[in-house]
Amino acid sequence: MKAATEGDVMNGRVYVGAAVEVAAPQEEVFALITDWPRHREWMFMTTARQVGPSALEAYTGVRPFGFLDTMTITRWEPPRLVLVDHTGALVRGRGAIRVTPAGAGSRVVWAEELAPPFGVLGRALWPLVAPVVSALARHSLRRLARLAQSGPGCVRCTR
Repeated sequence: MKAATEGDVMNGRVYVGAAVEVAAPQEEVFALITDWPRHREWMFMTTARQVGPSALEAYTGVRPFGFLDTMTITRWEPPRLVLVDHTGALVRGRGAIRVTPAGAGSRVVWAEELAPPFGVLGRALWPLVAPVVSALARHSLRRLARLAQSGPGCVRCTR
C-alpha cells in the first residue's frame, strides 16, 4: 500500500502537512499556538477564536471573501498535542499540531487530513491546489517560529 503524500487523494481524503524548528521552549510554543486570537499574527490571513469549551472558529480571507472553519478540539495534551475535527461547510476532516522538544528549542508539526470541498471536482483539482496550501502552511509556521523566537523565553533570540 502506498503512503499518502501531499497532493494525493486517498479514500476521498487529501493530506497536507508542514513542520518547523523553533528556537523557543515547547511550553511557550504550544501556548502561542493555542492562544487562538493570536493566530492572526502568524497564520496566513486567518483570525481565530474559542467559542466554547472545545469549540473554535477560524475565518480565513478578507471579508466578505473567505470562509469560516469551525472546529471541535478532540484531544488536548499541553504542551505537546492538540487534535481537532473540522466541522464546517467548506473544511471537513481532522487536524493535528504537535510540539516536541528539539535540541535547545522545539519542533512543530502541523498535519491535516481533509475531505476536499466540491466533491469530485475538489478531489480532481487537489493535486493542483495542494502545493499552494502546503506553501501557505509552511509560510505560516515560519511566521510562528519568528514570533515565538522574539518572545521572553526564546532560546536563540532574533530580536
